[in-house]
This record gives sequence, C-alpha cells and structure tokens, in this order.
Amino acid sequence: MIEGSVPLVRSLPSDLRRKLEGKINLFLDQIRFVGCNGLEVTEEMRLSIAAQACLLVVNTDTWYRNLYTILVYPDAFTSRRKEQNGYVVTERKTARLGESWPRGPVVLSWTDVEDGAADAHDGHNVVFHEFAHQVDDLSGHTNAIPVLSKGQSFRDWEHAFVDAFDRHVRKVEYGHKTLFDAYGATSHVEFLAVAVEVFFEKPASLKREEPAVYGQLASLFRLDPASWN
Repeated sequence: MIEGSVPLVRSLPSDLRRKLEGKINLFLDQIRFVGCNGLEVTEEMRLSIAAQACLLVVNTDTWYRNLYTILVYPDAFTSRRKEQNGYVVTERKTARLGESWPRGPVVLSWTDVEDGAADAHDGHNVVFHEFAHQVDDLSGHTNAIPVLSKGQSFRDWEHAFVDAFDRHVRKVEYGHKTLFDAYGATSHVEFLAVAVEVFFEKPASLKREEPAVYGQLASLFRLDPASWN
C-alpha cells in the first residue's frame, strides 16, 4: 500500500525499507491526525504522510519528539500571517499548502500531499518541506541550522548553504531556470526546506549542480539517494 501511494519507497535499499517500516509504526503511535473542513483522514492518508515524514529520519536517531498532531485539510487552506515593517504590523490571509510550527502542529493539504508523493522526481513534496522545518527546529530554533551529525562542522554547513542560497537568489532575481523552487529564495530557512525536497526527489541533479549542499544533506540524513535505483 505504501509503495503505491509513495513510489519513492520502491527505490529504497532493502535495509532502509525495514527501518522505514519500524519508524512508520512509531510515528503512527505518536501522532494524532485531525481532519479539517470535513475531511475524514483514512488509514491510507495516515500511512502516506507517515512514510514521507519518516524518510527524512529513516537512517538516523533523529526523531520528531516535539510533534504530536498533524492537521490535514482537503486542499489548500487559508492562513493568517503577520508581517512587521518597523512599527507597522500588517495581517494578511494567504493560501497555504502546508505549515510547520515549532513543537507542532504540522498542517498539510491532502491534495498536495498526494500530488507530491505521486511524482517522486519533480522536486516538489510538501511533506518533505514541512518536516524539514521540523528537523530544523529540533535544535531549538528554526534557523536553517539543524542538529548536525557526528563529524559535520557548522563552518562547512554554513559555507555550503549560504553560497548556494546566494546563487539561487541571483538566479531567481534574473529569471533564470532554477533547480530549487523559487520560494527558497525568500529566506535561508525556506531554502533548506526546498533543498531537502530536491535532495530526495532530484538527487543526481543536486549532486551535480550543488555538490556541497548534497554532501551536507547526505551527512545529515546519512543517506545517498543519488545511488538509489
């Protein structure tokens, strides 16, 4: 069932598939799924979201220890955002596909969860994106500096991501084609999240175009998706 709704799972080496099954069970035991706007969350939905979220942590001891609730909307939902410019605070409504809050919840559009999982190679996956924020927040701050793996250095991480972010921003500003979603140019935090999407869904392209970013994410997750069939 999982391989049907999350085709990327088919590419996993057998040892990672076994680990993924165990992580999914833990995830489902911990997380409460709440349907919004009349949506009834089915077992298939729960399994799909859990499988995608657990791919990020399948080969590490990292865990979503602060998350207990996932809100699932049928499709894109409206969120209120406050923006401050000096002393002026503006509140506006925006359409969202997903949100991740420190210590939860994660909010997802089921339509976009389904679409993101179905195409495992387009570089867009809302679950990877929002759970990248959850991994980032485990350091105590959502600031694009997650808890690094043993052997990783902050200096190398910063150098890889700051340089890649700057290149991405310039490409977006000049209207050039980009490997990363243009949304990643809004901040370092969002760049990390879109980089994680690309790491899992376009790993060969990422390794070729931004090898330092690929190497840092491969060390962080202890995964090498460019080598998966």
